[in-house]
Amino acid sequence: MSASGPQSQTSPAGAGVLTAPYTLEYTYRRSTGPLIGRFLAGLQEGRILGVRTRGGEVLVPPPEYAPGTGEALGELVEVASTGVVTTWAWVCEPRSRDPLSHPFAWALVRLDGASSAMLHVVDAGQAERMSTGMRVRVRWREARDGSIRDIACFEPCEATP
Repeated sequence: MSASGPQSQTSPAGAGVLTAPYTLEYTYRRSTGPLIGRFLAGLQEGRILGVRTRGGEVLVPPPEYAPGTGEALGELVEVASTGVVTTWAWVCEPRSRDPLSHPFAWALVRLDGASSAMLHVVDAGQAERMSTGMRVRVRWREARDGSIRDIACFEPCEATP
């Protein structure tokens, strides 16, 4: 975050109120860590990796520590590129920074073999095609770079054979 000293400017609160302009930014780079790094490398290869907890759950994307116990996690396992929508919200008017330029759904998708759901985009074409429990599969981006965007979106399983 950067800021300069207080200035007297006209603000919505009224004239004479001291304000300080600032720009919120993060001026550092963070390592992805051992598990997220391997998860992202898997995406680049067209594979989705989760991590197994001591209790046998498979969490995707893989956290480094078990959410309930704080135990360090490390056993990566591959899960399917198909799954089930567990909840969703339809976006009628995408914004310029949304991943798709046409209407889509933000959805939690629990991949086959995973115990948790991941947030991503479902390109169903129209809201009427969306439902909780619907089967979806990954549509991979052709040129992958090891980011979550390597999954272009999910699409209904019946969309293409």
